Amino acid sequence: MYELASFMAGLERRNPSQPEFIQAVREVVGNVIDLVNENPQYLDARILDRICEPDRVISFKVEWEDDGGHLNVNRGWRVQFNNALGPYKGGLRFHSSVTEGSLKFLGFEQTFKNALTGLPIGGGKGGSDFSPRGRSDAEIRRFCRAFMTELQRYIGPDTDVPAGDIGVGAREIGYLYGQYKKIRVENTGVLTGKGPLWGGSLVRPEATGYGTMYFAQEMLAREGDSLEGKRVAVSGFGNVAWGAVVKAAELGAKVVTISGPDGCIIDEDGISTPEKAAYMLQLRASNNDVVKPYAQRFKARFIPGGKPWQVPVDLAFPCAIQNELTLQDAKDLVAGGCRHVIETSNMGVCADAAEYLIANKISFAPGKAANAGGVAVSCLEMSQDAQHLYWSADEVDGRLRNVMKGIHASCVEHGRCDDGYVDYVKGANIAGFCKVADAMCQQGW
Repeated sequence: MYELASFMAGLERRNPSQPEFIQAVREVVGNVIDLVNENPQYLDARILDRICEPDRVISFKVEWEDDGGHLNVNRGWRVQFNNALGPYKGGLRFHSSVTEGSLKFLGFEQTFKNALTGLPIGGGKGGSDFSPRGRSDAEIRRFCRAFMTELQRYIGPDTDVPAGDIGVGAREIGYLYGQYKKIRVENTGVLTGKGPLWGGSLVRPEATGYGTMYFAQEMLAREGDSLEGKRVAVSGFGNVAWGAVVKAAELGAKVVTISGPDGCIIDEDGISTPEKAAYMLQLRASNNDVVKPYAQRFKARFIPGGKPWQVPVDLAFPCAIQNELTLQDAKDLVAGGCRHVIETSNMGVCADAAEYLIANKISFAPGKAANAGGVAVSCLEMSQDAQHLYWSADEVDGRLRNVMKGIHASCVEHGRCDDGYVDYVKGANIAGFCKVADAMCQQGW
């Protein structure tokens, strides 16, 4: 039998100085430990011990030359967490904050997120402590080539299929894929997020933002409501936030905030026009990580160092980075009348903030459920590559919508409480865990 405190104490001893990984594991194990203890098959197979350890963590040195001719050295990683359901699948993150522990947390979350999609993919994550911010295009290209020279040894279309993440967009995927082809002399679906001209899927850049809005739509529909006329707060301003803004406007909602490291934009006219959405992409492409120019261009309010959660809204979508929404932010949202928080970044809500939202019966959707649209369309890209086909945007979008509806249904099935409230965190954790654990048991040990 497992006991939560002793299990977590052992995990912390084996993974020192990895608080994000410990936080992610604690959330899942806290929800599933009773289920595991009631299932002799899970106990005999020591599922908790096995499912909380990555299959392997690959670390390598990345040497590259900057524009001044100076040698730079960064660290690269690929965490191949669990492939019980299919090839490892998960993004690459280029950011100065990347560590082995943060990638283990992301790979762990990715395993259950991918399971929730119902598609045949396992969980993984990778990246580097290299930051593209302030780097020239030539420097980014040289870094990507050096990174892929090392990474290509460990990936393949039926082994491990990376995608983009923070700091890795269409440009970086192009440079990475070009180097992979040069070394391996093959055109395969080894990366997703590729350009539509060379194996990519339509709707992929928008997919995470679209998917989170589809999930929110299902949450509201269950309550006999819709997104029409709702006020929405979004954080971030990259691809994820952009996709969320575009789809929210299409579904009749009014997005009034975006944010960046420099502060928060409040646009009471709504970030809903094609011109404003297009400008968000221009800001991201500049590599400067600032949103203040939006306020200057569209005469919106800019709060230096501010966050979007002090604005009265109906729904909040953290779309930036992990642990961005604190306990105080959660209290501010509830006080402002917010009834739905949809975690669109990976673990974007701090643990105590999530507990506060659930205790106050706020409908809170965890990232492993709500932001699965990106990896869902990545898997659809893999299918298109394998068949040498292109699907229309409408076909991809329709499949994405169906995946998100299925994830929502699984969360409700496993998270419905006696009083009618749905604990989406518990529902997502149990549904994803059971799929992975059952596959592991059936494949032996």
